[in-house]
Amino acid sequence: MSVSRAVSLTRDLIRCPSITPKDAGALDVVARVLQTVGFETHRLTFSEPGTPDVDNLFAKIGSGAPHLVFAGHTDVVPTGDVSRWSRDPFAAEVVDGAIIGRGASDMKGAIGAFLAATLAFIERHGPPKGTLSFLITGDEEGPSINGTVKMLDWALARGERFDHAIVGEPTNVSSLGDTIKIGRRGSMNGRIRVSGKQGHVAYPHRADNPVPTIARIVAALSAHDFDFGTTHFDPTNLEVSSIDVGNPAVNVIPGEARAQFNVRFNDAWTLETLRDRIRDVVREAAGEARVDVEFMPSNAVSFITQPGEFTGLVARAVEEVTGMTPELSTSGGTSDARFITRACPVVEFGLTNETIHAVDENASIANIDALAAVYHRILEAYFLRPRS
Repeated sequence: MSVSRAVSLTRDLIRCPSITPKDAGALDVVARVLQTVGFETHRLTFSEPGTPDVDNLFAKIGSGAPHLVFAGHTDVVPTGDVSRWSRDPFAAEVVDGAIIGRGASDMKGAIGAFLAATLAFIERHGPPKGTLSFLITGDEEGPSINGTVKMLDWALARGERFDHAIVGEPTNVSSLGDTIKIGRRGSMNGRIRVSGKQGHVAYPHRADNPVPTIARIVAALSAHDFDFGTTHFDPTNLEVSSIDVGNPAVNVIPGEARAQFNVRFNDAWTLETLRDRIRDVVREAAGEARVDVEFMPSNAVSFITQPGEFTGLVARAVEEVTGMTPELSTSGGTSDARFITRACPVVEFGLTNETIHAVDENASIANIDALAAVYHRILEAYFLRPRS
């Protein structure tokens, strides 16, 4: 079966079982392709106590401004129960016009499209008048500690200056071309512990039941209006994901009650101001009860790339290829774009996200080829057309 370069490269990448933090040869595939057209490549392994070492790749061609970055990840989530897959998750078989495999949509299809578009551009126009680089990590699906954030530190320390970046995350909801991500909400996890006094249910005056207090706190947090949204973001939302008293006995008042929560927040908040607001809500609901609130470390802050020349360039390329006018969205979870935004404006555009992290994850051949065409048009618009 004859397939396009983008599809062939996507299949090569899927066949590398690069479950975080293993690379399994995926970065070698990317580096070899880029080296054939003159990219300077750097393999970067970063470490942190308590976390696995991670391999990463930085590659670039050209010099000076403008400097465009293609960014993404070759690591994938585990397959789960392989017996539930219709095909080997790392065989990259084509079935009914789609590649089945872990990472097909998230996001090896996009990296295959990045590569195919880059090769086509250089073959047609030569190296860019400016700089094109690839920032590819093996740590996006993991702790996100030894990946993009450290690559950026390394690149900036050696004098790289980035003007714009495109992350190939699967942004589209149902059809290629329906959504470009221009920002992301922040994410923060927390735990609440209410301390009481254990005792017999028949003698409540000798105990201090923490359950009513944790119930008030959960109700208060769930009902609290943190804000009503901002220009580009939906309202901040807190979800309680667990309540636990660890008490199997029906005739015992527990001595402690716990809850955990996640909050997705918009650009009205910093981590510090949001923590302060949550503490205030908890204290008011708890009254005189003994309550501790603990916040987990977070590097997922909200960010926005304001609509303008760059977002317009990307949106036009999407519309020219797909015929769709993409929504400029900030919905969904987090991505490594949250790190890149401190270096330059960043947008995200990739494949559709219906099957990401699922059994039989897949990406259609037509969409991979169309995505490569979108990236190629972006390269031409970015490096060849007059810039204001």
